Amino acid sequence: MIAVVDYDAGNIGSVANALKRLGAKFEVTSDTDTIRKADGVIFPGQGRAGPALKSLQKSGLDKLLPSLKQPFLGICLGMQLMVEKLEEDNQTGLGIVPGKCELFKDISPVPHMGWNKVNIVQDSKLLAGLKSGSYQYFVHSYAVKTDKEFTVAVTDYGGEFASAVNRDNFYGVQFHPEKSAEAGEQILNNFLIICGEKR
Repeated sequence: MIAVVDYDAGNIGSVANALKRLGAKFEVTSDTDTIRKADGVIFPGQGRAGPALKSLQKSGLDKLLPSLKQPFLGICLGMQLMVEKLEEDNQTGLGIVPGKCELFKDISPVPHMGWNKVNIVQDSKLLAGLKSGSYQYFVHSYAVKTDKEFTVAVTDYGGEFASAVNRDNFYGVQFHPEKSAEAGEQILNNFLIICGEKR
């Protein structure tokens, strides 16, 4: 079973619909025991960093999520919250992936919205079967900067930023695979395979 983390950060519905299309067994939940026992965890989100982190702290998820040992996938705001420092609302992130998340500067328009290329720079099970340069759907005003060691894909929008990251069992994508047609569906299906939910 896949736990989809509900922390009042939006975008749950489209992720749930994508998982239904893939035939996945999942539960939308904020219950710490359910999340701890799940075969995999999806951490979606859209909105502001400050309120999202406050919600995580209120439920104790800020402590639980970084300690998880099963496959974990952060999407959009979910990926941004995985880093150490967020410029938005001057927040300290979950510290799962070293790095920071900064506002796009000296470029217009912001937010970065629409289809853009995801260029694979490192092998990752999450991106298996995906052609480098495939298009994914983005909506964000802040971008993650992290070490090359943890960057598995980059995207160019006034300069390169990390559009997919991986550290141990933790994966993150800045784009919305649930809104990215076949290429995005491939990524979600790969995650289910990593979790042992599919062969």
